[in-house]
Amino acid sequence: MTAIISSLPYIQIGLAIVIIVLVLLQKSEASSGGTFGGNDNWNSAYHTRRGFEKVMFNTTVILGILFAAASLAALFLK
Repeated sequence: MTAIISSLPYIQIGLAIVIIVLVLLQKSEASSGGTFGGNDNWNSAYHTRRGFEKVMFNTTVILGILFAAASLAALFLK
């Protein structure tokens, strides 16, 4: 049990780095013009993810859930 508790910070750091990389690699169609009330194309924000983009998005969501679970485990196991 102590091995799991002592390795949780390293697991969290690894998950955080992978999540950051995956989020930065994801393509964003929305520009900053739409954020500040500019005339942005409404259809550009809504598109269907296909192929590797869908895999990367789903992996990011799963790793986010694992990161939250590891954080809660670290909180309650200490």
